[in-house]
Amino acid sequence: MRQMIRVVVLSARARKDLRGCPRHIVRKFMAWVGSVQAVGLEATRQVSGYHDEPLKGQWFGHRSIRLSVAYRAVYRVREDGALEFAFVESVNKHIY
Repeated sequence: MRQMIRVVVLSARARKDLRGCPRHIVRKFMAWVGSVQAVGLEATRQVSGYHDEPLKGQWFGHRSIRLSVAYRAVYRVREDGALEFAFVESVNKHIY
């Protein structure tokens, strides 16, 4: 049986990225973290406003959530023993 993922861990890069983001982006990101903690990652993925999607290319194996038209958070699900958690790699301005 798969364990429900409710833990979000930020990399040092993600913490640094958030310090440089506009306040409304940080608030939306923290709302995503709160949702993962409250209802789990699978249920949070169903929220259409985040546009949670798998990535391709060099980011294969990662997923992104949309924080605005320009900002994305990139994460992956890690397994460390019995603990599974979402590990946020970065929060950055999406380059088109």
